[in-house]
Amino acid sequence: QVQLVESGGGLVQAGGSLRLSCAASGRTSRSYAMGWFRQAPGREREFVAAINWSGSVTYYGDSVKGRFTISRDNAKNTVYLQMYSLKPEDTAVYSCAAKGSGLITRATMTSQPGYDYWGQGTQVTVSS
Repeated sequence: QVQLVESGGGLVQAGGSLRLSCAASGRTSRSYAMGWFRQAPGREREFVAAINWSGSVTYYGDSVKGRFTISRDNAKNTVYLQMYSLKPEDTAVYSCAAKGSGLITRATMTSQPGYDYWGQGTQVTVSS
């Protein structure tokens, strides 16, 4: 089992920046790919970004490309999501997820069913 705890959310003005963190605990000795997803009120959860174990491969959702950066520090068992140029439409609950089983492919890293463990999420609100 892996426990994931997100932090760093909050209220920011449009054009501002935030950095989210996702700390993993428990069975962290395995090599997990990690992802960030978000869900806005009344909308389905959508893929934001993903990173493989070594950090050599990253994927981004179309709506955040060029504005968000995912990274990880395996020594700290933490994954980060640096968000720049935030827009009101980025307002959502952001959740991190860990993928410890199955094939590590673009398809599995960018879809919800590919992940085994989920955090509770952190609220990000961008005001206009």
